[in-house]
Amino acid sequence: MYPNAEAQAMFAPPVADSQGPSAPPASMFDSMPGYEGTVAGGGGFLPPPMPSVPAPQPQPGPEQPHWNIPSISEDTAREAFILFASSKCCYNSSPAKDGVITDMAAFNTYRYRLETFTETRSTNWSQEPYNGQPVDAYTQPPPGPWDIPAQAPNFFLNGKQTIKVPYTSSVKSCHNCVGMGRQPCKDCAGAGNKVCWVCNGSGYRHGDDRCGHCSGRGRENCNQCHGQGSKQCDVCRGKQQLLVYINLTVKWTNHSDDYVVEQSSGLQVDNLSKVSGKELFRDSQYMVYPVMGFPDHLVVNAAQRLVQEHQAKFSQTSRILQQRQTIELIPVTKVTYSWKGNSHLYFVYGNEFKVHADNYPATCCCSIL
Repeated sequence: MYPNAEAQAMFAPPVADSQGPSAPPASMFDSMPGYEGTVAGGGGFLPPPMPSVPAPQPQPGPEQPHWNIPSISEDTAREAFILFASSKCCYNSSPAKDGVITDMAAFNTYRYRLETFTETRSTNWSQEPYNGQPVDAYTQPPPGPWDIPAQAPNFFLNGKQTIKVPYTSSVKSCHNCVGMGRQPCKDCAGAGNKVCWVCNGSGYRHGDDRCGHCSGRGRENCNQCHGQGSKQCDVCRGKQQLLVYINLTVKWTNHSDDYVVEQSSGLQVDNLSKVSGKELFRDSQYMVYPVMGFPDHLVVNAAQRLVQEHQAKFSQTSRILQQRQTIELIPVTKVTYSWKGNSHLYFVYGNEFKVHADNYPATCCCSIL
């Protein structure tokens, strides 16, 4: 048996473990006129007010008198095919270089795109340690969330801005530390010391040899709180008070939807999302009018549907700042060629002359050592 008191470890009474900063109580936040639904963490999106003047009516876009359809030459098709084959480590370039082109068929593939650039606003209660910042709550009513000026980015570019709402700032006692400025140390549960890791709390190492690490106490000072049992509050940073205020978050988002006309070439539509086309039509207004006078009725129908969907979807939850619609012609050429007596095909598409070729006739198995 070890000697009496000297062998006893100094165990601290249990202390409730702190699980980190707690959520502020609802009573901590004042009721601000025009911001009654604002809560900590976010109050949801605020619908824009009704316009004080009638919104401008969309104007029909300019009609295009001629919709030209570009085509590629045989040399361009061959060069694209050779570049494609040389980019593949397991493809022999002979079919691309020596194959004889027997047929080239151009396909008209249109892409209609509608973009709607919107502004949304949301509010939430925020807090920061109080260091003597101005306090202006109730000195006068705060401006409405849609009355606060914000600097929007260029049209069709996403952006975000956070603005402190004027006349909402007040000082409150920190809820996390109950205004004490300090919290129990999590590492030692507020005791200021922990079980000695050398002697496991016995105070001795071998037989009657007193532990030199803890001087026989069985416990050592906590190095996280330096033996104090408490640490500075994570929320108020030891200031004991918080400045609470309403933050307004303004987001600008470009919503884009595409419609690609199905074409009968055999090339999958998904391939076309990676390429650009020749722009045939562009119209940008506050609110666009569905495209008119286009020779393909599928594009006209898609424009009518998407314009209606965007205006119905986004006008209720956000402010529409600008819309833009474009029509691109994406060239797709189906190339048939002969190599070693067999017929094969590939596709050249987009302004980038990308190539898609299933069942390339000269491949090998690659292995990496």
